[in-house]
Amino acid sequence: MKNNFFNLYSHDFARVAVATPRCKVADPGFNAAETIRLSQEAAGRGAVLVAFPELGLSAYSCDDLFQQRALLDACEDALRQVASASARLSAAIIVGLPLRVGHQLFNCAAVVAGGKVLGVVPKSYLPNYGEFYEARQFSTADCASTTTVDLLGESVPFGAELLFEVANLPLLRFHIEICEDVWVPVPPSSFAALAGATVLVNLSASNVVVGKSGYRHQLVSQQSARCLAAYLYTSAGLGESSTDMAWDGQALIYEKGDLLGEAERFSDESHIVYGDVDLERLSRERFHTTTFGQSVRRHAGEVSKFRVVRFEMEVPREGELPLARTVERFPYVPADPARRDERCTEVYNIQVQALVQRLSSSGISKVVIGVSGGLDSTHALLVCAKAMDRLNLPRSNILAYTMPGFATSERTLKQAKDLMTAVGCAAKEIDIRPSCIQMLKDLGHPYAEGKEEYDVTFENVQAGERTSHLFRLANFNNAIVIGTGDLSELALGWCTYGVGDHMSHYNVNASVPKTLITHLVRWVADSGAIGASGSDVLINILDTEISPELVPGKAGDTKPAQSTERVIGPYEMQDFNLYYILRYGFAPSKVAFLSYSAWSKRDAGVWPDAPHASRNEYALPEIKRYLGIFLYRFFKTSQFKRSCVPNGPKVGNGGSLSPRGDWRAPSDSEATVWMNDLDNIPD
Repeated sequence: MKNNFFNLYSHDFARVAVATPRCKVADPGFNAAETIRLSQEAAGRGAVLVAFPELGLSAYSCDDLFQQRALLDACEDALRQVASASARLSAAIIVGLPLRVGHQLFNCAAVVAGGKVLGVVPKSYLPNYGEFYEARQFSTADCASTTTVDLLGESVPFGAELLFEVANLPLLRFHIEICEDVWVPVPPSSFAALAGATVLVNLSASNVVVGKSGYRHQLVSQQSARCLAAYLYTSAGLGESSTDMAWDGQALIYEKGDLLGEAERFSDESHIVYGDVDLERLSRERFHTTTFGQSVRRHAGEVSKFRVVRFEMEVPREGELPLARTVERFPYVPADPARRDERCTEVYNIQVQALVQRLSSSGISKVVIGVSGGLDSTHALLVCAKAMDRLNLPRSNILAYTMPGFATSERTLKQAKDLMTAVGCAAKEIDIRPSCIQMLKDLGHPYAEGKEEYDVTFENVQAGERTSHLFRLANFNNAIVIGTGDLSELALGWCTYGVGDHMSHYNVNASVPKTLITHLVRWVADSGAIGASGSDVLINILDTEISPELVPGKAGDTKPAQSTERVIGPYEMQDFNLYYILRYGFAPSKVAFLSYSAWSKRDAGVWPDAPHASRNEYALPEIKRYLGIFLYRFFKTSQFKRSCVPNGPKVGNGGSLSPRGDWRAPSDSEATVWMNDLDNIPD
């Protein structure tokens, strides 16, 4: 693994390509030459699968020319040229052509690799409406009376039920359907996916009319999402006959509903679009989504019809081959401003709705919350404020307390007070130091005797006192305690068991990661929802270093004595690790590869445009170190805390860590296998 760490094929990715060549109608020699040229280009860039448009060797718009023997002979000769060229390429090529089988003519896709034709797939559904007259020329796949065809001197598998699998890249099993096949209510690719196809390919001609491009996007996106597959879509472009139709050459690559690549439409030149498909992601989505297996059983009759053609080819595993797909630095926070605003709106309202329901169902109209002047409690307070508005209750029903301890800074104390004023809640200050001193005296702790011993007991006494006050205040006021701890802290075990951020009556932040909370607070600030002065307070909070503020600093210090991220690593990195380990269960080496692809170059990729977002980059040794911290804390030391967390709403597919939701794990497991995999990451 070490030698090939920087190669995408070492991490179960496969580079695929969709090519849209300039064609000439009824000139298979020209079309074959262009097909070969583009195939060479795609293979040279590391692609192992290249798809071309429907009837690409002849052109789609030949009409009755398909009845001419000279054209059909020329198409077979063109296929021979492509097959011969494929012997020198490390890629499977899928081309379209009209093919005589018995006494019938079929609209076919031929799979070519290693110098030979591996199989031929006929079109299942022939459109014969509107501007289409395919039934005039072709027979449907189910009209075939044979499962093989003699082609270029060999007997070749023939049928719509063929699947093709790269034996030395076993997660790459692909299926081919042709144009109309995906437009029908139940596309053949649906059953192919159940039969194990991870990559679905559509050879299409598809003339363009107003609005059709958007519908293609919907069609391909949804089919890839439903089938938990990648979907490659081709479309004929420049050169097709414009007698009665026009062509835009649209090419799409989707993976489980996510767009990986799209070619420019109406191009004057031949072009290729690439996509790096995460085959492991697709496989894991299928065994995670157990209803996929149920669907296999339900449609066993259709699934059993498929035949698998296995072949080997040279996979470009040697040397560096960086990932070309975009890996978002912040998987919980979209970089696109519109999507980010949508995400923030939805998460915020999920949290608010959940709290409204909890208060309504319990018959309680008041909440108690501790406000530190930091990010998490700030966001939780904003959620409480909106919930009170939704319930038509005064914000004074929010009983907010700031509770300074031995290390509380003037800055955070002021921010807490200013925030409570801006929100309009009932605000009070409780100095917990006297009760903490009494507790330390009862324990016989050296600090009670004037010694500067700031151990974990010293820290947890403060966390415990705050929690004790909040719960008793809730009892006294017939209220519930609102939790503020976030998903990132739970993942890393960065909370004090039974007290502090670990415990509450209801935790609105339970499944919200730190990076998303940062953007949620910014989003509220930008909205002006709590006034200009309130927005200024939120900006100041965003600019405050994250610290538990439990250990006093030295006189004259300008920064807190404790920095959370110096201990557990940057939250932006740990949230990245959390997402891919929790959501997909990827091995650490793959997570590191993704992290390196996203974070190694500051100037590459897209960043959220929020002013507070710093643009950091991390070298691979740093990535490895922070990942090691995450793995050990997540798998070895922290599960017992997650096994008894309060209720709280799940907000996203990135997961939650509630034992009643996404995550059930033993409290005494080992981290050995994950730590061992770190050795596969170069230093």
